[in-house]
Amino acid sequence: MRKEIIDKLVILAESAKYDISCASSGTTRNNTSQGIGNANGWGICHSYTEDGRCVALLKIMLTNFCLYDCAYCINRRSNDIPRAAFSPKELANLTIEFYRRNYIEGLFLSSGIIKNPDHTMERMINVVKLLRTEHQYNGYIHMKTIPGASKELTYQAGLYADRLSINLEIPTEQNLKLLAPEKDHQSIYKPMHHIQQYTLESKEDRKKHRNAPRFAPAGQSTQIIIGATNETDKDILNLTSVLYQRPTMKRVYYSGFIPVNEYDKRLPVVKDVPKLRENRLYQADWLLRFYQFNVNEIVNDLHPELELDIDPKLSWALRHPEYFPVDVNRASYEQILRVPGIGIKSARMIVSARQHGALTLNALKRIGVVLKRAQYFIHCRDKSMLTIHEAKPENVRLALIAPTPIPRGQPEQLSIGF
Repeated sequence: MRKEIIDKLVILAESAKYDISCASSGTTRNNTSQGIGNANGWGICHSYTEDGRCVALLKIMLTNFCLYDCAYCINRRSNDIPRAAFSPKELANLTIEFYRRNYIEGLFLSSGIIKNPDHTMERMINVVKLLRTEHQYNGYIHMKTIPGASKELTYQAGLYADRLSINLEIPTEQNLKLLAPEKDHQSIYKPMHHIQQYTLESKEDRKKHRNAPRFAPAGQSTQIIIGATNETDKDILNLTSVLYQRPTMKRVYYSGFIPVNEYDKRLPVVKDVPKLRENRLYQADWLLRFYQFNVNEIVNDLHPELELDIDPKLSWALRHPEYFPVDVNRASYEQILRVPGIGIKSARMIVSARQHGALTLNALKRIGVVLKRAQYFIHCRDKSMLTIHEAKPENVRLALIAPTPIPRGQPEQLSIGF
């Protein structure tokens, strides 16, 4: 590999590492007889699969030159950092070379904005178009959409990429204007809407015509920066809930504020990235998507912030002792799902297993229920431990709080050594 390409790779892979709006692909794309690669549902990006395996992607920027001067961004135009830019052909060739060497399983492509949004978007589309048409590459591609790019270019991007994303960055328009005066939410929500519209149209077309082109089959995602501005968890989760009402929105990512531009007086002075808050938001996000909670149950005017010492599900349970104990041998799946220590898989197994006989504590343990947490909130055949009412919520809280290591959080960008 030429030194010039290696130098660009080092600069642009480093510049891309702060964008976390990518994870498992959630789509499949089969290889063709003349092509190489394929995308699998278990994920391509630099993330962890359900079985704990780490999968890799080439997470890189087309260029880190940028017209904008966003306070929170390492690539802002006023920063004195090494700059570089790939040509579309260089980046397409690099991706294929890495794939053939089994270094990567997909591509996450983002870019700084050069000249204007449409010009940048056209160059990014050229990369993915070269991969799909010239190299016959059928692996996973996640492409960042450029705010303000035209509707036509968004459509073209979705024909080649598996997933499109566009980052909200700052939750409110007012604070976005404060930290990124050249951006506005309108230029972000518009392409989000276009992606949704084209995705739904594509699905309808494919019902009528089997060979109609697929548009961004893995849907779209977005990212919100946490801790750079003064929004509460209630503000953030309300916004998340609205975003999930869009049928094509697959994931909202929460990125703890990283103080890369400490000299900027508009930014808060922080010592550490708020990883624990970020993790609590992901747990709350999980409750919204899979545990049938609504936002007001998790955060509201009385509790606008998530508790950091306990997870959101336990926090809700301690605030609502009237809901417990839940009889695991009689309660509905939805009621069992709300018990701390019982996950989706365990709840399903409980409902299935009790058809063959009354469940005991040992049976629950074999199913995978975390009895240390669940014991205060359930009733079963041989239950003899204290309920939350007998033990009192404040005592249950004390009993369950234990020193918790900072969660692993989002996978970091691997450095590429040569």
